[in-house]
Amino acid sequence: MATRVVIALVVLVIAAAIAVVLERRRRSTGAPVRDPYPIPRQLTRTDFPRPEAAWLVALFSSTSCDGCAAMREKVLAVDSPEVVAVDISFQADRVVHERYEISGVPMVLIADAEGVVQRAFLGIVSATDLWAALAGARDPNLAIEHGLEALG
Repeated sequence: MATRVVIALVVLVIAAAIAVVLERRRRSTGAPVRDPYPIPRQLTRTDFPRPEAAWLVALFSSTSCDGCAAMREKVLAVDSPEVVAVDISFQADRVVHERYEISGVPMVLIADAEGVVQRAFLGIVSATDLWAALAGARDPNLAIEHGLEALG
């Protein structure tokens, strides 16, 4: 009887050791860390005003967000014939926020004519960084890397 208990304990110890090794291996080669605030990589330009414009600068905001007001001024300042700048407030257009799974604001996306997001910012950024990111997106020869490392 004592032999059976010893054998059962040895089997349990071996099983526990194997479980620990497998768990360590899973953690070291585990899935990449998920971004808590995912950045959309593609926008449907018809969801936004002036879809024919060459560039879109979209600010996803909320009326309850303190930093969104400051970003609103900076984003709307880049509006031009070639660049449409738009503020999409959660309260005013919840459907668009949900479609693109926006979970953090302020979020600024710079997209080309096809809606491919070329640059992105999450949080408050300076006007200089915003203008530089837009310039870098419009002319890749400038080699300006701004906005979540240019989504690289």
